[in-house]
Amino acid sequence: MKALISLIIPCYNEEEQLPETLRVIPTQLPEDFDFELLFVDDGSTDQSWALIQEASAKDSRVRGLRFSRNFGKEAALVAGLEEARGDAVVIMDCDLQLPPRYLPEMLKLWQEGAEIVEGVKESRQKESLASRLSAGLFYRLFAQASGMQLKNASDFKLLDRKVVDVWQQLPEKDPFFRGLAAWVGFRRESFRFHVDERQHGQSKWSFKKLFRLSLDALTGFSAKPLRLIALLGLLLELAFLVTGLVSLIRLASGRALSAFNGVILLQLLIGGLILLALGLHGIYIGRLYESSKDRPRYILSERCGGHSSS
Repeated sequence: MKALISLIIPCYNEEEQLPETLRVIPTQLPEDFDFELLFVDDGSTDQSWALIQEASAKDSRVRGLRFSRNFGKEAALVAGLEEARGDAVVIMDCDLQLPPRYLPEMLKLWQEGAEIVEGVKESRQKESLASRLSAGLFYRLFAQASGMQLKNASDFKLLDRKVVDVWQQLPEKDPFFRGLAAWVGFRRESFRFHVDERQHGQSKWSFKKLFRLSLDALTGFSAKPLRLIALLGLLLELAFLVTGLVSLIRLASGRALSAFNGVILLQLLIGGLILLALGLHGIYIGRLYESSKDRPRYILSERCGGHSSS
């Protein structure tokens, strides 16, 4: 009996890209395995869902989940992992920038015993210099905060069924897939791949969305930023003690103090740091508040394909 491989493919407003994706992926599926293509429509407002429904009616391997609104890619990955039926699960992008031609290599590593197979980016195509620098900064900060190295990591991964079962037990309300995939452990192997160019449409990731994801990732995996604020406060206290001693010595020697501008700048610095510390605490408290509401990570409005009715 052939092993079943689930391909989880999140999509959001991809009506231009979906026909190409639906055409290309089946041509890259090795015949040694059975496959299911699980598309997760993240609240698209175009014809993406209609295309997924049409494909599922023509091909029994295609299934679809549709969110009631846009919940974000991380929620789409959670939904896919919870719904996947396969002995192994592969995460892909609808835009094919994570190329399906690497599937045979991933499956070979899995057959050789790897429980997590992860793609490492060899190149980033036409990504801007600003994007490369910001990505590099994030990975350095994340490594310092969490102790996990994610440089050039991607969502292009294969997870064995036992890893998926563990994932489903994790209670995070704001999961960061790449971080959790590294955190769970298991035997892992990696392969290097080249990111392909998007053929249709454009990326749905804005700077605001990327910044929010980065912030969630950093605060979701480490409390180090809070400890750094405390350390900074201690250093400032030491600086104040030194400044006070110097001032007393100057007064004792009869020299007048003319540090009005310095005092103002110091007050601004201290005020800014206080607000920064309060804001950082607010972010962590906000995460606790969101978790306390215990709302579902996503809401499904429709299904299609498999044993589901559209």
